[in-house]
Amino acid sequence: MSVQLEILSAGPRMTLQDAGRVGLSAYGLSRGGAMDPVALAEASALLGSAYDGLSIEMTQAGGKFRCIEADLTIALTGAVMKANVDGVPLRWGASHLLRAGAVLEVGAARQGVYGYLSVAGQIDLPAYFGARSAHLQAGIGAELVAGDTLPVQPKAAVAGNGLPERVWDDAPEFRVLPSVQTAMFGDDGRDWLEATSFTKTTRSSRMGAALQADGDGIAMPEGLSITSEIVSLGDIQMTGDGTPFVLLAEAQTTGGYPRIATVISADLPAFAQVQAGKQVRFRFVDLDEALAARAAFAAELAALKGRVAPLVRDPHQMHDLLGYTLVAGVVSATDPETWE
Repeated sequence: MSVQLEILSAGPRMTLQDAGRVGLSAYGLSRGGAMDPVALAEASALLGSAYDGLSIEMTQAGGKFRCIEADLTIALTGAVMKANVDGVPLRWGASHLLRAGAVLEVGAARQGVYGYLSVAGQIDLPAYFGARSAHLQAGIGAELVAGDTLPVQPKAAVAGNGLPERVWDDAPEFRVLPSVQTAMFGDDGRDWLEATSFTKTTRSSRMGAALQADGDGIAMPEGLSITSEIVSLGDIQMTGDGTPFVLLAEAQTTGGYPRIATVISADLPAFAQVQAGKQVRFRFVDLDEALAARAAFAAELAALKGRVAPLVRDPHQMHDLLGYTLVAGVVSATDPETWE
């Protein structure tokens, strides 16, 4: 049976996202995909093989959702957002049963920027260039809006499981590697980048995030005119007005601004989740440390499945209480053989 997941209301920049498209940069198409791939790994750990890798990405706030015709098991991961079903609060970072006709409401983010709603089942949408994710900068797909429905072939998954809560750092430090033009900024440029506390601004999107800092910026002695060349996710471009701009999932594939450094891949998901107004710092590392961090990051994702555990919940706060087996078998008050 097919289930329709109906979007009753949608917050800003709500899209469908998976792991993105790899290997197409030479053709002008950046990877795209989920801004926080950790959240997809969390959904996979919670829903198991029933998860097909495609999730609804919600930016800063969610919306209202309802499934039609049958129940769905869902997972809520990524940025911590307020959520409830028919007014009953839900724990974030967990799987839940969404009954047919019930309304799931996801509110504003309390921690992070990008939250994810995933379902147990196959979302029946076509793939383009090897992925089903929207890539707004490339004109692939579109934002989800009120009235949209997603066709889902539901699969069985366990509801009522959770993951340990994420640790959110209010002033994180991100590791960076030297980039192509780092040496052109000289020692002063490297020292400035490491010594400065930057604030993430509201000029942030799936394409990139602008930073600002108090005091004087830094300029490349050779000037800003360089040949346009390939750029990478995580590159920190220094724009004409001295604003550092960190390239994210839907960044362009070439650029002509000098790059003072590159945020390592293991730290980029956490950087994407930093809210506007929060401060960040950078620290240069060598290639060996970056590779070790990438290996540790992959191991951390692989370990998520082993950290899933049943939720301990108050029955008065369980909207899906009737979906659980509370008493197994028949118990007699007078027959001792049924007491065990």
